[in-house]
Amino acid sequence: MKQAALPHETLKLFMVQQLKTTLRDSAIARWTVLILVASMMFFAYMFVDILSPLASVLNDTLGWDQGVFGTYASAEYILCVFGFLIFAGIILDKMGVRFTGLLSAGLMVLGASIKYIGISDWFDANNIVWLNSWWTAMPGSAKMAAFGFMIFGCGCEMAGTTVSKILAKWFKGKEMALAMGLEMAIARIGVFAAMAFSPAISEHFAVNGQPSVVASLLFAALLLVVGLLNFFVFTIMDTKFDKQLVAIGEATDMHDPEDEFHVSDLGKIFSSKMFWIIALLCVLYYSAIFPFQRFATNFLEETLMISNAEASGLFKWFPILAMVLTPFLGMFIDYKGKGASMMMIGAVIMVICHSIFAFVLPAYPSKTLALCTILVLGVSFSLVPASMWPSVPKIIDEKILGSAYCLIFWVQNIGLCLVPMLIGSLRVSTDGYVVPMIVFASFGVLAFLLSLALKVEDKKKGYGLELPNKK
Repeated sequence: MKQAALPHETLKLFMVQQLKTTLRDSAIARWTVLILVASMMFFAYMFVDILSPLASVLNDTLGWDQGVFGTYASAEYILCVFGFLIFAGIILDKMGVRFTGLLSAGLMVLGASIKYIGISDWFDANNIVWLNSWWTAMPGSAKMAAFGFMIFGCGCEMAGTTVSKILAKWFKGKEMALAMGLEMAIARIGVFAAMAFSPAISEHFAVNGQPSVVASLLFAALLLVVGLLNFFVFTIMDTKFDKQLVAIGEATDMHDPEDEFHVSDLGKIFSSKMFWIIALLCVLYYSAIFPFQRFATNFLEETLMISNAEASGLFKWFPILAMVLTPFLGMFIDYKGKGASMMMIGAVIMVICHSIFAFVLPAYPSKTLALCTILVLGVSFSLVPASMWPSVPKIIDEKILGSAYCLIFWVQNIGLCLVPMLIGSLRVSTDGYVVPMIVFASFGVLAFLLSLALKVEDKKKGYGLELPNKK
């Protein structure tokens, strides 16, 4: 006959059960974490495109032609291309999410401050001798802004990787796919906010009838400070959470040396055929999206013969469908699969949209057609990211997954660095947007061919890209 538990044993069992409950088990706590870190990425995405609707104003006030603007836009990715992103992965593995998150947010604020100084009225970079004595094709203000953008870009790319790791940690065994989809959606609202508010702020603080670029940039920079403060709040919560994980014996798994970045793992990744297919698919697809965002407002201005504010008002709707659809598409993949097929469909939609921008819209300059095409392109921007990123763990060994993500981002950044310069150069040399839009459509064709190769390889090797994530 089983002996009844003594009172002190019952109390001990009760305390053990209580100890196993962590902040992660609190819906309020984990969704608060999502809001804190997603808001930082929202402010980061907003800052990235805060000057995109003001390209014509920059030309009028600071002498930035489209070639200069393209070079400035590329600056965000330059340091990442030259190895910083891989270094950021090492920092994240060695130092953890709190240190890396604060570092990335701090770099974004620092870079934004330098960029603000470069174009501010009280610091006329265009009249500083040492800034204008080299690379005379770039105004001094553009050089300072590009330097600040390089530092900001390091922080922004590092933050993106860090936030993914944070959500994986806090939503382990919970609504992880939904959380990651919502984080992407919230971040993309930043693009909408940049397109919606930047021209309005610029017009409101106009000086002598000339819109103020400085006012829009300062507004976005101050929001980055808010994002940094939000991350401080997260670190307090995460510190408590780590103590709870140590108490229940789970913390040792988080610091397993086998999960850290190892240089020797690069060979295994680079020798993977599937890695190269998905990395090249990633760089081609995103090279037709993010660089397009930088030039879209000016493209609509010239093609539809409308004002800067009206053009940015049209394009601000681009991320809306992506924002709405991405979480649902993530859930669909979790339960139904079809990841490779969704990538193919997304690439086809992108080709159609950029072809309309290249050939149809110039011949029939309709605002309705432009808006519909922009919205449909947003559908593509939901389909491909929502299906591509959850597919990576299926084709890459878990042991080297972190390194693989860093390397995919690195390859992606090469394209995001070079393409804006290419588009800016083509914009000047061809005196129009037809050729740049054909280039974007061509990227979509190549992305489709790679997604087809991905599906064929998956069928041969059985990686499960078409299968649901939920078992």
